[in-house]
Amino acid sequence: MPNQSLDKFIFRKFILEPFSHASLLPGGELDWPKRANIIEGIAQGLLYLHRYSRVRVIHRDLKASNILLDGEWNPKISDFGLARIFTWNDAPANTKHIVGTGYISPEYAMKGHFSVKSDVFSYGILVLEILSGKRNTSTPDLDEALNLSGHAWKLWRSDSVVELMDPVLAGTCSAVEFSRCVHVALLCVQENPADRPTMLDVVSMLNNESTTLSAPNRPAYLLERFVMREDGQRVERRVNSSTNEITYSEMGAR
Repeated sequence: MPNQSLDKFIFRKFILEPFSHASLLPGGELDWPKRANIIEGIAQGLLYLHRYSRVRVIHRDLKASNILLDGEWNPKISDFGLARIFTWNDAPANTKHIVGTGYISPEYAMKGHFSVKSDVFSYGILVLEILSGKRNTSTPDLDEALNLSGHAWKLWRSDSVVELMDPVLAGTCSAVEFSRCVHVALLCVQENPADRPTMLDVVSMLNNESTTLSAPNRPAYLLERFVMREDGQRVERRVNSSTNEITYSEMGAR
């Protein structure tokens, strides 16, 4: 594809000095109209796979590096190596446990259960990355060791979600439109698959401002699961959450 994969544009790093123009920043070529088009295009692509294709396709590996951009910056979902094809009467399936990539839903990662709602979860993570310019699994500058979805959730609850915005988009993106996209993404990354919208719902929410959005439940993952302490010990963080606070405790080394 002429513009390669999406991750090359939203995550890449540049040496900024002596320049500071936005086009040299990570994601600088992706202004808000392009990003909004990419978010919508990926949603439409998944909707086709889940609903309008001759057979139902669950991609199972949706991530920024698997989204190719054509010469008009339209997204194309690629790499169907892990995809599963179902007839319309097939129920959700099981597989072996897999190594998480940051886009994988909890029921898939921990129990091997996958369905169209697994793709919806991955889509929500991907949208948060497009909006923020940050990787879900690599967020050293975010407070409290929250991962991207946890950080977005915290900002949404404090009515300050625009702070998630990629600095490249500052002054060019409607706060209302941006906040709605974050809201939709948070609905997609809810822990219970039944609470997540279908891709048909997602397309409707993105295109119809009159559609009322329900309040999202907390994301499936709030914190990076494993972190390194200063002494080099690898520890697991366990999440304890309530309506008013998010805390964590360090578990034993592994």
